Amino acid sequence: MALTDSQSSTFPEIVELNVGGQVYVTRLETLTAVPNSLLWTKFTQSSPAALPKDSKGRFFFDRDGFLFRYILDYLRDSELSLPEFFKERRRLQKEADFFQLPELSRRLATVSKDSSYTEDSGEPDEAELCSPVTSSSSDRTLRSPGATSGYITIGYRGSYTIGRDIQADAKFRRVARITVCSKISLAKEVFGETLNESRDPDRPPDKYTSRYYLKYNFLEQAFDRLAEAGFHMVACNSTGTCSYGSNDPGEDKLWTSYTEYIFSR
Repeated sequence: MALTDSQSSTFPEIVELNVGGQVYVTRLETLTAVPNSLLWTKFTQSSPAALPKDSKGRFFFDRDGFLFRYILDYLRDSELSLPEFFKERRRLQKEADFFQLPELSRRLATVSKDSSYTEDSGEPDEAELCSPVTSSSSDRTLRSPGATSGYITIGYRGSYTIGRDIQADAKFRRVARITVCSKISLAKEVFGETLNESRDPDRPPDKYTSRYYLKYNFLEQAFDRLAEAGFHMVACNSTGTCSYGSNDPGEDKLWTSYTEYIFSR
């Protein structure tokens, strides 16, 4: 009779991970590429039965699932390319420390000290961290791989009322919720922790969603974050309806609308 994963003493060649709700599938040799790292220890010095798993049997790590993609990139190539305007470098360094990757942590710390652009100033961070063996210092300063291209659609359903005396009794835009439609990885890059994923959890970064929404109701705040990430508005559309609060034409008019703004990078 074949052994189950919990009974087997060896790990499969292809490993499924659940990192903070994000699912990753990678090779065992990738996870064990850096000796003495946390993942190397877990997958060479332990058995499958000793590691926590989710309800579907995937090995579970309670860490930042979005940032883990950069950890995997580093394990594959010993290099790290970050998106332009990447603003979570310090958090990524914490993840590198947790996974016991001292060389990656050192590179992140070095860029943080040496870069002429800082997170505090709101300017772009270094776009690429490369192995010093494969690129010169001038290359690291000047070269940027460019951010991932794509589209993000921002939508909102709003309402406002206009009374008979418009100047005295205008109640302007009320935004109930700002929705985000895009590739998962793009949405998380731009909006980070301000993104509410409760309506569409456990989605891989390379998939698309139309069910995310933001934790705030200010359109301008969303636009600022998109602009900082290098996005530009390319189109918008809106529909609206008007109704009265009652059958009396003298009552306030209630306007409702749905608007979408399409951004591209």
